[in-house]
Amino acid sequence: MVLGLKKLFKGGSRSPASLSDDVLAALERWRASPAPALDEPHYLTRYVVVDISTSGPRAAEHELLGISAVAVRGGAVLPDDAFAADIDSSDAAEVDRQLLAFLDYAAKAPLVTYQSPFAMSFLRRIFGERLGLDFQPQWIDLAWLLPSLFPEKGISVAPLDDWLERCGIDTGAGRRDSMANTLVLARLFQKLLVRANGKEILAAGKLVEESHAAGALRQKR
Repeated sequence: MVLGLKKLFKGGSRSPASLSDDVLAALERWRASPAPALDEPHYLTRYVVVDISTSGPRAAEHELLGISAVAVRGGAVLPDDAFAADIDSSDAAEVDRQLLAFLDYAAKAPLVTYQSPFAMSFLRRIFGERLGLDFQPQWIDLAWLLPSLFPEKGISVAPLDDWLERCGIDTGAGRRDSMANTLVLARLFQKLLVRANGKEILAAGKLVEESHAAGALRQKR
């Protein structure tokens, strides 16, 4: 069976020949797993809030150093449902397993972040290079949605700290690490979900559509 999987990955989204048999088998199980429905109310949907750490701002030139994530469900941040991985490029096999662990953790849920093109570019690159996977999850971008849903607080894309202040979220003093930043994003997302319900954006699929629409509108300006 594993030999068959290796043949499968030689075409289309090709997996590097160096992948171990257990990684190939786990990747195939993830591919075959169903995506969650996006037409249910927000309180029934598991969202995964994501932050990444990198060696610089450009995916083509810099490295992904870590992934942090935490789940939001039922309007609550779930600190017991969290994920953190440091990406050590010197250990290729461990990187493969960390990436698969993130895929299993996220379970194809909608991903929430601030400035999704930044996170998307790094994640799509490393998943493509390491696993031969064209990683294109459903993204919800707070940077685009906040001005759309909270126009009284600001109508343009602004730095994250500006929105945290506008929404009354106290992050304490000092620089946040990746997991701390993820928890801050989750608190911001909680507020956005409340506003989304008030504006009759009642399901994850609609929130994804609103995020895409807001992003497309701003990119045209």
